[in-house]
Amino acid sequence: MNKSDSIVLIPTYNERENIEAIIRAVLALEPHTFNILVIDDGSPDGTADIVRGLMANEFQDRLFLLQRSGKQGLGTAYIAGFKWALAHGYDYVFEMDADFSHDPNDLPSLYAACHDEGCGVSVGSRYITGVNVVNWPIGRVLMSYYASAYVRTVLGIQLRDTTAGFVCYRREVLEAIDMDAIRFKGYAFQIEMKYTALCLGFKVKEVPVIFVNRQLGTSKMSSGIFGEAFLGVIRLRLNKPKARKDRS
Repeated sequence: MNKSDSIVLIPTYNERENIEAIIRAVLALEPHTFNILVIDDGSPDGTADIVRGLMANEFQDRLFLLQRSGKQGLGTAYIAGFKWALAHGYDYVFEMDADFSHDPNDLPSLYAACHDEGCGVSVGSRYITGVNVVNWPIGRVLMSYYASAYVRTVLGIQLRDTTAGFVCYRREVLEAIDMDAIRFKGYAFQIEMKYTALCLGFKVKEVPVIFVNRQLGTSKMSSGIFGEAFLGVIRLRLNKPKARKDRS
């Protein structure tokens, strides 16, 4: 078994065009090594079969697969991945997309913010140094940017990129959060996790990254995701997250 202290969670649904390339890019990083857990929601395009082939032939000790039946939502995929990572002893747990919108070369910077600087959470931020988004339609850029501004205003926090999905969590943060109490599945899941960490007193640092829109495959975004986020932050403000009862 590879002794890496870090696991990168990659949720997938129909990502056969991207999955092998992103796996190879992450596992090629040096000198720090990262393992990968792919959480696949029953992709009919054979994404999981590609992962199984790589596991069997090349990456037996560094690549793992968690298969689920059908699309159950991004948030539940990550919760399942968090629980798996904690059970398998990892100290640093990352969220990352399969489509190269998140650059694997930024993983060491997120790791350093948590490992070297002692932050509880590090966020690959599109907006901490301006608007660092490539190949998005201007309407989507504005929607994302002002959505984060709305979240900051409602929740009273300083994070510039509240909906970012490129994140590193220290083990202690995930152990403190009541995973079964996380309510949201889409965009609002990312907001809820960061807000919960802040409410529990953990330091959250934004690390500047450049977000590049996917070139292969199909986006999983929908209008319902934005609707959940809009109403979700109000619910979060009214019902402030608390630590797990057995850790309070």
